Amino acid sequence: MPYLGGENHVAVPERAHPYHCDGRPGGAGKTTLIEQILVRSKAIASAGAVEKGSTVCDYDPMEKTHGHSLKLALAHTIHQNTLIHLIDTPGYLDFLGQSLPALSAAVINAQNGPELLSRRMMQWAGERNLCRLIIVNKIDADNVDLKQVLARIQEAYGKECLPVNLPAEGGKKAVDCFFDPSETSELMSVEQAHTALVDQVVEVDEELMSVYLDQGHVTSEQLHAPFEKALREGHLVPVCFVSARTGAGLDLLLDILVRLMPNPAEANPPMFIKGEGAQAHPLQADPDASKHVLAHVFKVEIDPFIGKLGVFRVEQGTVRTGSQLFAGDARKPFKIGHLYRLQGKQHIEVDQAVPGDICAVAKIDDLHFGDVLHDAPEDDHIHIRPLQFPAPVFGLAVEPQKRGDEGKLMDVLHKLEAEDPSLRVERSATAHETVIRGLGELHLRRVLEKMEKNYQLTLTTHPPRIPYIETISAKAEGHHRHKKQTGGAGQFGEVFLRIEPLPRGSGFEFVDDIHGGTIPGQYLPAVEKGVRQALEAGPVSGHPVQDVRVIVYDGKYHAVDSKEVAFVAAGKKAFLDAMSKARPVVLEPIVSIDVYAPPNTMGDIAGELSGKRGQVSGNDAGSNGLMKVSARAPLAELDNFQSRLKSLTGGQGSYTLEFSHYDAAPPNIQAQLASQYKPAAHDD
Repeated sequence: MPYLGGENHVAVPERAHPYHCDGRPGGAGKTTLIEQILVRSKAIASAGAVEKGSTVCDYDPMEKTHGHSLKLALAHTIHQNTLIHLIDTPGYLDFLGQSLPALSAAVINAQNGPELLSRRMMQWAGERNLCRLIIVNKIDADNVDLKQVLARIQEAYGKECLPVNLPAEGGKKAVDCFFDPSETSELMSVEQAHTALVDQVVEVDEELMSVYLDQGHVTSEQLHAPFEKALREGHLVPVCFVSARTGAGLDLLLDILVRLMPNPAEANPPMFIKGEGAQAHPLQADPDASKHVLAHVFKVEIDPFIGKLGVFRVEQGTVRTGSQLFAGDARKPFKIGHLYRLQGKQHIEVDQAVPGDICAVAKIDDLHFGDVLHDAPEDDHIHIRPLQFPAPVFGLAVEPQKRGDEGKLMDVLHKLEAEDPSLRVERSATAHETVIRGLGELHLRRVLEKMEKNYQLTLTTHPPRIPYIETISAKAEGHHRHKKQTGGAGQFGEVFLRIEPLPRGSGFEFVDDIHGGTIPGQYLPAVEKGVRQALEAGPVSGHPVQDVRVIVYDGKYHAVDSKEVAFVAAGKKAFLDAMSKARPVVLEPIVSIDVYAPPNTMGDIAGELSGKRGQVSGNDAGSNGLMKVSARAPLAELDNFQSRLKSLTGGQGSYTLEFSHYDAAPPNIQAQLASQYKPAAHDD
């Protein structure tokens, strides 16, 4: 089923390899590697350079300014009549929201070896049952011990990580270990590397293993199917050595991608889920171009000039120009007027997309990250198995510098939130502030920079206010008579009430205990309104009051002068009177924190948490050689914890936060908050 598309009318094969160049960490050379692959396969005439801002994938002006990738970018090429999709992603933890949707391969810097984030990405890819490939870049760098790099890879990821090529002549070239193991490498015996690969592959095929044991050898053609089976089962993770700078190993890499990596009909398809709640059940896509469409959106980009761009991968069926598709559970279909294949910033129009293809549609407002696209109404309620993104815990409160831009601020923030699964926007009604949360300082710094450059919106920032609350610790009674006489109609209302504490998290209860009609029923909502106004700002620190029961049991009214406004005022003042007698206290939020870091930093981390009034509850062995420290600590104490953790662990630590409960703040904190509070004057 050849397809003609693009300016040069290149013939595209029926099946396409998706190759995701998304390894870690920053500086591994992923963008440069993709650039050289595009040159080698004649997709572009000459290679650009990251430092010059001229690469295909780093096309955003901010990426050119900072010299590193900030978002997921796509490219594609053709080698041996096979379409290869390339996905370039940022290499920094702060931009993990752009990297996780493109899991598959890992690129490792030979100078540094496997680092913490590389290990995590490989683990996540394994958990999602993806075929994996490790590329070791910069094999020609000075003072590189490639034997040690390979040993560290096998130590980090397992003995199933075996080289399919090997560096030779000091990293100037790479030699084949799989198809033609006839050359030599100073790293290890090429013949031994070939034997190790064969031994590993035949283990997944009993029949082939018998042939191998009887004859002592098998052909590469016999190994092809079990090789792909070993990849699908995670029994083999090929390691490929290259230098993106000199091109060493790139031709072999392209051959490996085409001849050994599974195409969409051979790889493990992604798992969909059909139904909701207890009725949900797994649904596996079938990479058959003739079936009904299933695709999933893994990238959304909103450009001020182009509009919303949705990027999706087809898992089943064929998407054609003119097709009508449903997005998620939407009842109304949208029509695909134009279908694009992306080459960096270039949009190449195509007529169709088959399983394995990655394409984009523009100006479809109903598309959202994670949506499943389908062409049959009966496929409603099908979802892709969700990715587990790290919780965005680093926060900044933001407000526009220019008055009148408040509406624009929320509009822009919601657009950025739609693009970035690791960005969260919160509006705190109690603190009267807008907070953006991300994966780190660098993440939010780039968000603010994008808002200024792309949307001409400059913001003022400060740390988010801590959501303290106030409550009471004793029962008390309150009373207030509101009486005004201004020459005309007067105001009169009198309220007697009791307050008592409720369990933590109970909120607020209003109880009508009036007998004999001392306050007519039509005025009780006004009394409750006045009490709720008082709840907005407690008497100690001005923070909201919670976990209080208010019982109105008596009062007086005047047949002529009583009005709603009078009982609003009386209810508010009666509550404040009772609150002052009920031993009010300030409560601070306590969070559960899990810290993941190398074992040799556990003592420092425990000490750091203890110094922040934290209580360490235990530590466990985590994954990838990390330890997990669990603790509870006041949120107010963790303001600069991310920077401290980075310092203590050399950038290898991370943590998650989850609200636990409220607890009484220490006396010194209460006194400090009370001294900073200047209550507004209350009218009688």
